[in-house]
Amino acid sequence: MTPVLPTGCVIALLGAESTGKTELARALVQRLQERGIAATLVGEYLREWCGREGRTPRPDEQQAIAQEQTRRIDAAAASGVVVADTTAVMTAVYSELLFDDTSLHADALAAQARYAITLLTALDIPWIADALRDGDHAREPTDALVRAALSGARLSFAVVHGTGSERLCNAWNAINSIAGSEGRARARGGFESKPTAWSWPCEKCSDPECEHRLFSDLLGRRDTPLTPRSET
Repeated sequence: MTPVLPTGCVIALLGAESTGKTELARALVQRLQERGIAATLVGEYLREWCGREGRTPRPDEQQAIAQEQTRRIDAAAASGVVVADTTAVMTAVYSELLFDDTSLHADALAAQARYAITLLTALDIPWIADALRDGDHAREPTDALVRAALSGARLSFAVVHGTGSERLCNAWNAINSIAGSEGRARARGGFESKPTAWSWPCEKCSDPECEHRLFSDLLGRRDTPLTPRSET
């Protein structure tokens, strides 16, 4: 099935470091182009910036990086469908996590609200070390801050699980379901704002609240010492 995506539609990928955003974004652009949809990939400007400067940004440099990410997405959206490897929300979250600075959230979330589809990559793939980024210990707090920011702004998102082709399949199913739901709502003269959670037929849950509960339960079981069984 091929989704109906108008010019200017932005599919935004969010997620903690080393959760497969770039690989998934590239795969989605390829799939869209194969289906005859003019799609453009907008990469992560923060990564480009870190590579050029050889360091992570200072607090006073974060705002310009977030603004440039948004500018690039908007420019690409003027001529077709965009798959954004990340958005200003991630820069805002990193600024909060590293510098306890939430000043970037308002503008970042306002930009995010303009994007048609937001996909959040789950923490179910192995960590790959990056010398310019925080380690695996930062993935869970980053994920929590992203969810809190989106939920606090009442912005819908779908969580994408799986590895390899399964991850692409689940993301593709989400895009089709969301695009179809939005189209039906517009046809009915429906809602001006999106719901806070989407769902679609899939073996992996798409509801962020449900997925978060499952993830928390898994962590709890992992941290609970095993009780030795008595021998009979």
